[in-house]
Amino acid sequence: MTPVAQGLDSVSARTLEVIQEMERALARNADNMGDYFHADFRWMGNFGCGTKESLRAFRERWQLPLRAAFTERSYHTTRFVTQGHWASGFGHIDATHSGVFMGIAPTGQKVRIAYMDFWELKNDKILNNWVSVDFPSVLHQLGTDVFQGRGWEHEHHVLADHSLV
Repeated sequence: MTPVAQGLDSVSARTLEVIQEMERALARNADNMGDYFHADFRWMGNFGCGTKESLRAFRERWQLPLRAAFTERSYHTTRFVTQGHWASGFGHIDATHSGVFMGIAPTGQKVRIAYMDFWELKNDKILNNWVSVDFPSVLHQLGTDVFQGRGWEHEHHVLADHSLV
């Protein structure tokens, strides 16, 4: 059992082990993701990432495009929470923008790609993966503000009638 898994029940500890093994495989550009994902695997991402209804779709429309757009990737999941066959985690990928991403030509720029994942396992393999990847932040790091200055993190001015501008 890894030090991170100490204090977990055996099912939760195994769930965490599977997730961490899968992350290490992604980081080393492994092509054998069937070792970690269930035959009925589904990957459900936020808008811009999309939903992948199979391991093949995940590979063709997430894993390989991510590799092509971002090289020198290192994965940093900051925190895991596990309960039985369920796990969640959040963190980021540090990478170099080396290929076309959302229409932006390679810049060679270092970027940070924040993410949150929720995993459901069945028979020690990932059955479902709900994902939120902060593509607006990545685009902003590459010089594109998808909110065109209207994001809620910008300073707003309150008018006399208490509306925002």
